[in-house]
Amino acid sequence: MAVIDWIILSGTLLFIVGFGVWKTKDNRNVDDYVKGGNNAKWWTIGLSVMATQASAITFLSTPGQAFHDGMGFVQFYFGLPLAMIVICIVFIPIYHKLKVFTAYEMLEKRFDLKTRTLAAVIFLVQRGLAAGITIFAPSIILSAVLGWDLRTLNIIIGSLVIIYTVSGGTKAVSVTQKQQMFVILFGMFFTFFFILGSLPNDISFSETLKIAGANGKLNILDFEFDWNNRYNFWSGTLGAFFLFMSYFGADQSQVQRYLSGKSIRESQLGLIFNALLKVPLQFFILLVGVMVFVFYQYNPSPLNFNPAATEAILASGLADDYTALKEDHQKLELEKRMAQNDYAKALKLKDFDAIEQAKLNVVAVNNEERMNRDAAKTLISEADEIVETNDKDYVFIHFILNNLPKGLIGLLLAVILSAAMSSTASELNALGTISALDLYKRNKQGEFTQKHYVTATKWFTLIWGVIAIIIACVANLFDNLIQLVNIIGSIFYGNVLGIFLIAFFLKFVKGNAVFIAALVTQAIVILGWHQDWMSYLWLNAFGCALVVVLALLLEVLDRTLKNPPLKT
Repeated sequence: MAVIDWIILSGTLLFIVGFGVWKTKDNRNVDDYVKGGNNAKWWTIGLSVMATQASAITFLSTPGQAFHDGMGFVQFYFGLPLAMIVICIVFIPIYHKLKVFTAYEMLEKRFDLKTRTLAAVIFLVQRGLAAGITIFAPSIILSAVLGWDLRTLNIIIGSLVIIYTVSGGTKAVSVTQKQQMFVILFGMFFTFFFILGSLPNDISFSETLKIAGANGKLNILDFEFDWNNRYNFWSGTLGAFFLFMSYFGADQSQVQRYLSGKSIRESQLGLIFNALLKVPLQFFILLVGVMVFVFYQYNPSPLNFNPAATEAILASGLADDYTALKEDHQKLELEKRMAQNDYAKALKLKDFDAIEQAKLNVVAVNNEERMNRDAAKTLISEADEIVETNDKDYVFIHFILNNLPKGLIGLLLAVILSAAMSSTASELNALGTISALDLYKRNKQGEFTQKHYVTATKWFTLIWGVIAIIIACVANLFDNLIQLVNIIGSIFYGNVLGIFLIAFFLKFVKGNAVFIAALVTQAIVILGWHQDWMSYLWLNAFGCALVVVLALLLEVLDRTLKNPPLKT
């Protein structure tokens, strides 16, 4: 990295932290600290909600997902607009009417303290894990690519977030997320147009899309119903609908964003803003990944994008075998460029037979390259079982560091770290709030001042920040980081969503039935995930339906035992 990159990177991050501390230095009470004084405008809410969901994992993993598997991942977000509509109609009016500080406060009003506590504890477990991963994700990739110390990166990212989140609470999170989203969007759009300008001069954008399409990268919709398919229309529309319903409706890290709205209408507009822009944004990020794929059709690429994997195999006894695969890879890259040039020429001539033959040649050479990459992964795993062979998360960062001009590298690294900070800040803010208000305040005897609970919330936020850093330092890389976060959410979210739906719509079901049903459901869902009963997205619908059915059965059983039918 050049000096200008370091200046842009450090300057961007320090500005965001300093701005957050300065802008929110006057929090006087719990309402100011937790709900930002209830004066957030809809665009602030919308950008904050988007930034909370768009972690560094989104900008590291999603382009790599598209590079390898194409645009099909966008189906994962099809259920989001539907979920936003339901939350705007049902959840937001109830939260505002009850004037709650947390989502789980409503559960005590409806059921009892133990149900509120259980939901809060479930949230703390899953969101605490997720907070560690949102720090760990950019750290492990940047450390592998740049050679930076992993633990030092974890501590730096976590500490920067802790500074302004502890200092300013919800308002600090919201105002900094606006700056972060502008940095993120500018960086991604600049990258897209840079790639477009770096392709051969005779390749137009429409031809770029045809090249991507010829390699199956633009296959968006898959209507085949398959329980084990993670990303098809049905899992993305139905399975993910329950995930997003729970995430935006019952996860405090998101609920706290729109509880800060100055009115029901502002909160609803903020979520509608997110509903309208989130799917196009994810489509665009995936398209950037597809553009990276096309870029590497004409430019050299590594056999494996993870430098740690390459280093491990070259230091092993299998180095000669790997070198042979690299030589084959270089030959295939030459064949690939020639095949793409022939395809582009055929497109310009508009000769159908020539286009189809050239397309078959392109597909054949890319399939051969894919097989070569898979052989390399197998070889790497034989040489070192610990090193990560799946390089999806490394594709985009490799492109950034090796192809972007000076200055833009620093900006894109700032994008990745800003995204990590924005999502982690929301999580720590919510974790501190739940710990202070749902557990500490609710179970502590005596009357205390507003200042006491603001201080307690700050301390809990700090503690969770330290815990998140510790989790990041001991975490292990998963198959794909964006999948890992969604898997953790799917294990817990369906159960919590079911509890809320019972609270809203099944008024005759009482707290004891819900509490027992939730405990049993959580155990069954964890077992189902471990035994791989279904794709993780379906766990959301499964958990939601299971807790509702069990609670209904338990309530009916309890009433029957208390009031047995009269004998005739």
